[in-house]
Amino acid sequence: MRRDRWIDYARANTVLRELERLFETPPRERMPCMLLYGESNIGKTLITRKFEREHPPRFDEARGIEERAIVSMQMPPTPDQSRFYAALLFELRAPHSDRAPLLVLERLTRDLLRRLRPRLLIVDEVHHLLAGSYREQRGSLNLLKYLSNDLKCSVVLVGTNDALTALETDAQMRSRFTPLELPTWRENDDFRRLLAGFERVIPLRRRSNLADRETLQFILGKSGGLTGRVSQILNAAAEIAIADGSERISVASLEEATRGRG
Repeated sequence: MRRDRWIDYARANTVLRELERLFETPPRERMPCMLLYGESNIGKTLITRKFEREHPPRFDEARGIEERAIVSMQMPPTPDQSRFYAALLFELRAPHSDRAPLLVLERLTRDLLRRLRPRLLIVDEVHHLLAGSYREQRGSLNLLKYLSNDLKCSVVLVGTNDALTALETDAQMRSRFTPLELPTWRENDDFRRLLAGFERVIPLRRRSNLADRETLQFILGKSGGLTGRVSQILNAAAEIAIADGSERISVASLEEATRGRG
């Protein structure tokens, strides 16, 4: 129960289809890009990780190198270009000196990425841009545009709602990066299907009927509509149900699971 599990639901499939559309776009002068944003713990990273698993690296026997169709990284805590290139090289497992000048890091990164031939560059935690000055933000945004143009690959930025604010400082970024929001959950059929998906994978012997209105409203209220929090609550309640022998999640086990947590 404590492992990450993939729950199939409509919103995630919408994002996966958009990622696949970008992935399949042939190289051209202006590649389409996307900003995936939403509250923290809404499930953005889990979706992009699933997409990465569906497109694993492969080894090119003829060229003798690994090709990575998707390159993924996190934006450094501060939007410094040298730190960005160093973080990207770290994710690529490329030896480099942290003391190397920016020009050296840039050339090394470009050369390596051209060898790997990525079709998609995913940059998570992009809201960290706001931790820097206006000049640093513009420099990092220009870097992202530069990489997209240089590699002829799409770039997907992932972050909280603040990420949208970060991109609004640059008119070209607004026009290039199509925003796609993952909103918090509400009481509707999509949320009921999400709970039904959780019920199918939680290893309990009795049905919990999570989509019952009283249970649903309790979960929604305590989770704040955040997918990750829903998962935490249900896992904790399931452990309680196993320990007490009831083998089903009830409002009582949910109350115990969330006691003292708001």
